[in-house]
Amino acid sequence: MKLFRNLFFFSVLAYLASCEPNNPFVTGPIYDAAGNLAIDREKIDAFLDTARIDSVYRIHDPSGVVIIVQEDGVGTRPVTNSVVYTEYTGYLMTDGTVFDTSDEDIARENGIFSESRDYVTFRFVLGTGQVIPGWDLGFRRLRPGTKGQMIIPSPYGYEDRAQGERIPPNSILVFDFDFLGID
Repeated sequence: MKLFRNLFFFSVLAYLASCEPNNPFVTGPIYDAAGNLAIDREKIDAFLDTARIDSVYRIHDPSGVVIIVQEDGVGTRPVTNSVVYTEYTGYLMTDGTVFDTSDEDIARENGIFSESRDYVTFRFVLGTGQVIPGWDLGFRRLRPGTKGQMIIPSPYGYEDRAQGERIPPNSILVFDFDFLGID
């Protein structure tokens, strides 16, 4: 009887070990970053073909992030763990809805002002996950003093996750920025 119990136990254990583990927290399809990036690149190209944006030059990062430089900066580009200081306004590429800004006047004009927030120069540490991946990619390409726009495809923004009421899933984000400096 003991032999039968041990054999049964090891058979069940072998069966369970041969199965793929299932994560009970994964409740939907896996995010298709490559597919969404391909779709977003087409939308961004169409936007750039029709948008009237003055620029000194444009940077098309291999990731899909596009930076439209309107005023070039000088100095050393930031690296991982550099502290970056910037002013910004973020809006949706599709309809221009402003969803975030470091400027109190712009926040008030667009109905997103919050009494509990300080509207000051935004500070983050590059490459540490404090910001969306598109910012980490984009700011690495810039020198302090640069002003322009950064267009971020959804895989480098919030992917297929909505962010509050203003950012729907799979949104392409545009940020007007003034890169003030680094530490």
